Amino acid sequence: MASEDLYAISADWLKSLEVASSTGDATSFVSHFHSDGWFGDFLCFSWNFRTLSGPEKIRGFLSEVVDGKPRLEYSDLRNFKLDDHTANAPSPLQLPGLQDIKGVQGAFTFIITKPAALGRGFFRLTQDADGKWKALTLFTNMQDLVGHEESSADQHGLYEGRKMIWEEDVDARFRAIEAYPTVLIVGGGQAGLTSAARLRRLGIRALVIEKNARVGDSWRQRYPNLTLHSPTYHNSSIMFLSNARTTFPKYIPKGKLANFLDSYAVDQELCVWFSSSITSTPLYDSSSARWTVEIQHGDQKVFLKPKHLVLATRYGSPRIPTWNGMDEFQGALYHSDFHKDAEQFRGKRVVVVGAGNASADICEDFVAHGAAEVTMVQRNATCVVSSTTAEKSFNKSPFPDGTPIEELDFRTNSMPLAFLLQLKISGGIQHTKMLDKELHDGLRKAGFNLTWELSPGSGEVGVDGFLFSRRASGTMLDVGCGKLIIEGRVKIKQGQDISHLDKDGITFKDGSKLLADVIVLATGYEPIMKTTRALLGNEITDQLPPEVWGLDSEGEVNQTYRPSGHPGLWFATGAFGVSRFFSKHLGLQILARELGIA
Repeated sequence: MASEDLYAISADWLKSLEVASSTGDATSFVSHFHSDGWFGDFLCFSWNFRTLSGPEKIRGFLSEVVDGKPRLEYSDLRNFKLDDHTANAPSPLQLPGLQDIKGVQGAFTFIITKPAALGRGFFRLTQDADGKWKALTLFTNMQDLVGHEESSADQHGLYEGRKMIWEEDVDARFRAIEAYPTVLIVGGGQAGLTSAARLRRLGIRALVIEKNARVGDSWRQRYPNLTLHSPTYHNSSIMFLSNARTTFPKYIPKGKLANFLDSYAVDQELCVWFSSSITSTPLYDSSSARWTVEIQHGDQKVFLKPKHLVLATRYGSPRIPTWNGMDEFQGALYHSDFHKDAEQFRGKRVVVVGAGNASADICEDFVAHGAAEVTMVQRNATCVVSSTTAEKSFNKSPFPDGTPIEELDFRTNSMPLAFLLQLKISGGIQHTKMLDKELHDGLRKAGFNLTWELSPGSGEVGVDGFLFSRRASGTMLDVGCGKLIIEGRVKIKQGQDISHLDKDGITFKDGSKLLADVIVLATGYEPIMKTTRALLGNEITDQLPPEVWGLDSEGEVNQTYRPSGHPGLWFATGAFGVSRFFSKHLGLQILARELGIA
């Protein structure tokens, strides 16, 4: 389809949609969707993330009354303009799993009347049976609040009437933050740092507390051969160096990543307290809308009264199963989080319990350092995709080098997650499986059990489904362990539950036994809510939904970067791309509350 046709189709549809929006006509607005179309809204029509499917639900949402007016009329989105000067200008659409359906996709900008804000949207159009162009998906997203736009410019030095040099300016700002933080962020990983950077650019005082002695230590302390399993351009943080793709390796090692996070905190002038943690249950005063938080900051106890508490603690504590006889085992027994040195176990028999990413990396490490025998215990089927296939499919950027990462983030997050999983189930996963056929066949022959379903009969959703429903638990993004399994250098013990341990190994419920000198538990992590309950206590935690992460009934991620269910409490978690995109939404919601408009 010619670019002129793409533009004309997009412009005609968008103009008609604007008429429906500006006149508050919900019925007309909904008529621009297919009968099975999806509408996602981030903060334009409500201070939350919503995804609706089908005319009745979309119309119902837009017709809900806010301050005496239906949402569509109240928010009053106007001035729709095709975003035709960016990488997301109108372009051909082809969806995974629906190879015979093609259409048009593109971005547009608009203004929101109430609250006064700037927005950006993304549409995916296909023709209906009558040849009319209608939306498979429409996404509307708040970009900035008018008059409070995110700033990336600082003015330091003795000019334009300023009387402080850079060091003095930063010191004064840090002292103000430390005395009266509006937001207290617990955790100095990528989620905490990007959230702090966003808040700073919105003019909000944010203090980060980090339990370790240095930013990045949570990565430095993990197992030696850890690298990120997705490409560099997916993992760069906001305001990342433009030459990242040439100066960073494709898959970033943990040490280099840790050093980057450290430098990022410095470059973004973030106020971070190290060796600091909350020492007692924070208290929330609803009359003042403030928390009272006791912090052990080095050798000092400090009490702070922030308005907002952001928990950015990655995930829960290591999940360590309990079996009879664990105290009798005479070898080394530890969780994968504490794996440091495979060399000390050269010539030893190793058993790694678990069959996901951490297990695969650690098995590789033991093989590389000359373990006599390495066995992976697979208790449940695993979703496996090779890094090569991942790069060709879901990690492949649709844009040329040099395109701002924000454009990729915007297009990616404009796709409703529930719709994406539907596409996978309808056949989108078949291409991925075909690319990895040789790997999968070899794994099966070695006794390794594979799955692409979250539960039997629920449909094949692949890695995406596991990522958003289970934080990628039960997946292996293969970077070499698969070959070791196929070659027999990593043996597989599959399908049997562990009965007990004794002094020299593991006995399974079928009576079989594995002798071991080392047992590593690559058994994942406790749910975030378990850590939250330990930190905040039962009274507050009982007011929250039962999960952080996982998908809610509309297909949005539970509690993450959105209202948690308790005033002034937020959760920030997820991979780099998630933190990079949604930290802006967290900042906008906190800003709106500080302005008294939410």
